[in-house]
Amino acid sequence: MTDSQERWQRVNLALACFALDPAALGGIWLRARVGPVRDRVQKGVEIALQGQILRRLHPGIGDDALFGGIDLAATLAQGHVVRTRGILDENAVLLMPMAERVKAALAARLAGALDAGKGLALIAYDEGAEPEERLPQALADRLAIHLDLADQGLSDAPELALDQSALAAARLLLPHVTVPDHAICDVATVAARLGIRSLRAPLQALALARASAALMGETCVDHADLTLAVELVLAPRATQLPQEEQEAQEAPPDPPHPEEPEKAHEAQDQDQIDLPPLEMLIEAAKAILPPDLLARLQAGRAARQAPAANGSGAVKKGNRRGRPLPARPGRIGSEARVDLVATLRAAAPWQPMRRKATGKTDQLHIRMSDIRLRQFAETSDRAIIFVVDASGSAALARLGEAKGAIELLLGEAYARRDHVALIAFRGDGADVLLPPTRSLVQTKRRLVQLAGGGGTPLAAGLKAGLELALTAQGKGMTASVAILTDGRANVDLAGIANRTQAAADATAMARAIRARAIPALVIDTGIRPTQALASIASDLGAPYLALPRADARSLSAAVDASLNLA
Repeated sequence: MTDSQERWQRVNLALACFALDPAALGGIWLRARVGPVRDRVQKGVEIALQGQILRRLHPGIGDDALFGGIDLAATLAQGHVVRTRGILDENAVLLMPMAERVKAALAARLAGALDAGKGLALIAYDEGAEPEERLPQALADRLAIHLDLADQGLSDAPELALDQSALAAARLLLPHVTVPDHAICDVATVAARLGIRSLRAPLQALALARASAALMGETCVDHADLTLAVELVLAPRATQLPQEEQEAQEAPPDPPHPEEPEKAHEAQDQDQIDLPPLEMLIEAAKAILPPDLLARLQAGRAARQAPAANGSGAVKKGNRRGRPLPARPGRIGSEARVDLVATLRAAAPWQPMRRKATGKTDQLHIRMSDIRLRQFAETSDRAIIFVVDASGSAALARLGEAKGAIELLLGEAYARRDHVALIAFRGDGADVLLPPTRSLVQTKRRLVQLAGGGGTPLAAGLKAGLELALTAQGKGMTASVAILTDGRANVDLAGIANRTQAAADATAMARAIRARAIPALVIDTGIRPTQALASIASDLGAPYLALPRADARSLSAAVDASLNLA
């Protein structure tokens, strides 16, 4: 059986276990792009959850739909407050497509609802193409089953086999399934050796093991059930490769009593049958872990280290354009736009009291306190400022790499609303060779004439980057700075060749950039990593990447990943 076929078999078992008690497992996190493979999973979900309430959620759903609100028409007609039921008020399995787009506020509300024990469960369809596009951690931690079908082939994904009668019998047996004490200890140990800090994960693994035993018609969890739980719950959450534990220096166990040797051997054999060795569960987890686990975790940490790196420009609130936000109380003015429906909803509960006070029963009474104004979240444009070392013998190579990276980034700028700028520092100062622009033609024209040579005034380059970033922010853009250098600063801000003062000036400018909360990235292009440049990155609060032989494409990919531009 191929790895793809085994993965699909685990999907079948995962859906069957989830169908027995969705609330106990919390839900499923499914990473898969829209296509026939995911369609078959959705069909399997509908089959497995027959007879249960399914509710579809949009990642931008509002609080009125979640928790219920005022029924405006009924309230005005009946003269008293009539409230609607929210989606979270009933026991249901929630289906959420595009789960990678869920905002932190909605993730917190759903996480609270799952913790409240109302019988809710969530199936999150994560369609993110990049590792950075992920379900918020607050939700991922509460969904027991994690499935990744990004590489699943359709030929290895037949229709899922789910027997309703078998599920019904297993659902009746589930309350009677027990878990041995030593199995609980083993699951907790596996979670610790995989670097899993959440206490929910071992509890969810045990819940899935119980469901697996019920499907097999057993009343006690065995080795196969624990292995399935490790594969579906623990292994996808791993943050490290399992470390080998040092053998404890313990005294040998007491020999069995000479009068009852057979009973002692029988008890030992029974223990081995009931509970598999801990190392077998560790090996099962290792078999599931991707070979590039450490590389993925390292790239994810680098992306998270960049301050304010959220994949888009800064969010600004306004009342004219952008993504709609909930209405807010306010006063009517020349720049304000009244949200009529929200205003009526706020005024509706007070109508009986106001009609009685005024004696006018045929009018709608609106007060200033009822006024609700529209507001929108508008995402600003971004400016990616390259600060490039154009000094020394390697200047031509560095400039060529920077030119190619800038052109690659500009090729995608139209879709991401990015502007790109270039600053070169050499000799005794720094020059803005390309102000923030989206024009590829203008960029190529400026880059052709770019030359290099001379000293390394790193502090001057950082100062020019800070000034250009502040100018871009003044124009409403979100600025990020990417620094390409070998780190050997030898010219201070005054333009004098003084290594000690040059290093002190560079540190001061780096701290000034950090104080302004400007996201940054330091790319070391030297043959060997430079400790001084790593210190500059620390002062910037920025990721440090050593790329001694990076070409234009790898530089562009590094900027994309570290500043989270995807």
